[in-house]
Amino acid sequence: MTKNNLNIGLVGYGFMGRTHSNAFLQAPRFFDVPYQPVLKAVCARNAERVKAFAANWGYESIETDWRALVERKDIDLVDIASPNDTHAEIAMAAARAGKMVSCEKPLGRNAAEAETMVAAVESARVPNTVWYNYRRVPAVTLLKQLIDEGRLGRVFHYRAQFLQDWTISRDLPQGGEGLWRLDLAVAGSGVTGDLLAHCIDTALWLNGSITDVTAMTETFIKERKHALTGRIEPVGIDDASAFLGRFQNGSLALFEATRYARGHKALYTLEINGEHASARWDLHDLHRLQWFDHRDEGALRGWRSVHMTDSDHPYMKHWWVPGLQIGYEHTFIHQFADFLDAAARGSGVAPTFRDALATDHVTDAVLKSARSGRWESVAVAARAGAA
Repeated sequence: MTKNNLNIGLVGYGFMGRTHSNAFLQAPRFFDVPYQPVLKAVCARNAERVKAFAANWGYESIETDWRALVERKDIDLVDIASPNDTHAEIAMAAARAGKMVSCEKPLGRNAAEAETMVAAVESARVPNTVWYNYRRVPAVTLLKQLIDEGRLGRVFHYRAQFLQDWTISRDLPQGGEGLWRLDLAVAGSGVTGDLLAHCIDTALWLNGSITDVTAMTETFIKERKHALTGRIEPVGIDDASAFLGRFQNGSLALFEATRYARGHKALYTLEINGEHASARWDLHDLHRLQWFDHRDEGALRGWRSVHMTDSDHPYMKHWWVPGLQIGYEHTFIHQFADFLDAAARGSGVAPTFRDALATDHVTDAVLKSARSGRWESVAVAARAGAA
């Protein structure tokens, strides 16, 4: 059966632009999706580089101004993979133009900015999603199923870490292409909005709302040369962030993120402890779920390592034979396949813009608590769709 084309316009050609482009190409090859994705156009400011990117990935055309991309009648989905300070303006313009919108995380540099984006997509009623891809690691998806089935019982604790080490050098500049994450005006925050945001999104999905937090942050190197101005300037982002919190279900939260954990490149771990069972997951071993069930027979009770390769594990029936693993890039393929299914029904797919707004409210509270030195409540967004 012939499928309708879905013409994609990508904004940004960096690391995330590559992961998204791969997902656009691979999803229809492994999943029975209702659309045929077409890589119609890619947009970036550097014409020479964007031409090379387009040629490599198979985009039919290029733009150097995102406004021209959004205005094109032959674009159905605008995918935002550009720095954080561009998310809101592009997303709102795309929604007003009636385009589907997908956006890299975090949604906004703060919750106020994200609120305007949520209002735009909900007012326009366009399908939308935010690329919090770790929800679609098969092991994490299975953990969600086990929690929803009540296998853990009452939850007592949730803890997560995201550790990196790439900004330790004092010689590293801030700002500009490749290092915009170190520029407060562009990024909105440091590890709180970058790494902790991933941990928080997964936690909200698995364990429900966070109501209160108490946090501390630290900027270890106070000044850096700015790549654009050439001047030594204050560093405004947080290099490390940690917080305690309470979930609405009464469980306790412990979160940490840093770019100053020497030896760790992308160590994202989570653990959840319940009345009957516990589970833990590690991005470095992403195809395994560690599981402990106290109801197991006493002599055999202990932690087990469940290898996510069988066809009855989430998403795995679409891939290889049992025993063969998948990786990081597949999480984006899974999300895009789910998005296409939802878009055919006229809806977005979780995490939607509104779901991602909830994460921005938590990161706002974390940063506020770090400044105030007090416990802070997490704001709850009103339903824009009900207005």
